[in-house]
Amino acid sequence: MYTAHRSRRKLRAAAIIAAGVTSALILSACAGGGGGGGAEGEADSGTLNWWGWTPDISVGQAYIDAFNEEYPDITINYKQVPIEDWEAALRPALASPSGPDIFAMQPGARVEAFKSFAEDLTPLAEDTLGEDWEDKVSAIGVEGLSADGKLTAMSIGATYAGSVWINQDLFDKYNLTPPTTLDEWVDVCAEFKANGVGCFVQGASQEGFDQDTLQAISDSIEPGVWTSASKGDTPWTDPTIVKTLETWKSLFENGIMQDGAIGYAQYPDANNDFMSQKYAMVQMGTWYMQYATTAGQTAAIEAAGVADPKPFPIVPIPFPDVTGSGNPAAYYGDSDYGLALNTKSKNKAAARTFISWLTATEAGQQVVADKLNDIPALLGVEPNWDSIEQPFPDVQREPVQKLIADASASSESRFLYLNQDVQDAILAACTSVADGSATPEEAAATLDAAAVASRS
Repeated sequence: MYTAHRSRRKLRAAAIIAAGVTSALILSACAGGGGGGGAEGEADSGTLNWWGWTPDISVGQAYIDAFNEEYPDITINYKQVPIEDWEAALRPALASPSGPDIFAMQPGARVEAFKSFAEDLTPLAEDTLGEDWEDKVSAIGVEGLSADGKLTAMSIGATYAGSVWINQDLFDKYNLTPPTTLDEWVDVCAEFKANGVGCFVQGASQEGFDQDTLQAISDSIEPGVWTSASKGDTPWTDPTIVKTLETWKSLFENGIMQDGAIGYAQYPDANNDFMSQKYAMVQMGTWYMQYATTAGQTAAIEAAGVADPKPFPIVPIPFPDVTGSGNPAAYYGDSDYGLALNTKSKNKAAARTFISWLTATEAGQQVVADKLNDIPALLGVEPNWDSIEQPFPDVQREPVQKLIADASASSESRFLYLNQDVQDAILAACTSVADGSATPEEAAATLDAAAVASRS
């Protein structure tokens, strides 16, 4: 798949060598952890500003602390920006001379939006892992973060959606079994509500999470149709997509989706409601594994406003078969994010040191694996379960391990093939169907028209 890319990289590398550009020397110094100096700063010292909507502050600091054990003279200031404010905050920052040195890059629309601000990291990947670097990392992290012949960011790892997380204590308290069908889900929600407990919570005001639910429904009807429509190979008016929107509407009508869902944000609203145990279920993907650790969940519960945070067993389950098709639960994902190097950074040498360490070395990727926030990009790196403290390992470990294995085997993308216009149209379709201002057929037609227009 990447043969043409490799050829272009070799030609580009040859041109760089022939021209005697000094950046090659800087990259070499970066890989060895030596000095370097010059206009791009030192490879093993300096101060870096890193911006992202993820990871959580505690996880980001854990990455930095581990890095500083090897590179104590590189100071990294991590700033987490709320996901709903990300683009509005990042664009002016990158346009200024004092923007972040390193910023998160997500596959799909955000690569298109911010690729011009990102340095090509292909030489860094080659320098760190060798010319066969693409064989050593997850393919989705390369495809999703490449544009116009350059690698806009190096993937830290992958996340997958298609799961729901439950509060096992609440299910046990009311002798309930996690639902596998729509009817079971309706019955479970009725029982929770009868006992004054919220059932399922979702931030339906945010496109990415609505899309996750729609794709889960669509794949349960006919696997692959959603991805085909995302690529432009199938119209969004396909019967599977219409039925998906019909089923989405039913979640609001049969008591599964919480009241006021289309005014909810997934973060912080839905997340905080689940972490404060107001609801027994929440739609979240593999990124939620971090809260199956003692430290991660304690911090999340405290952030939700609970005065005396005490972990409870959260467990992933497949998204229920809400259409009765019998198709197995599907997972779909991309690189969670990559680390991009700002072309205007004055500390590029140190930035390359951090980016390569976290995304492409066994030491850095082991820290990523053990935090359970992402499935590592570097092939062969797995969580060291003996070093991971979970509050309820007997309940949590096996389901989390199964989620990692099942999700990693998926070939379905999440954001890769969607541009911003289509993502905006997906959100509009969701909200218009949910509030009754459009029928599923009308919403699908409007979505398809937006997709066609975006390609013209």
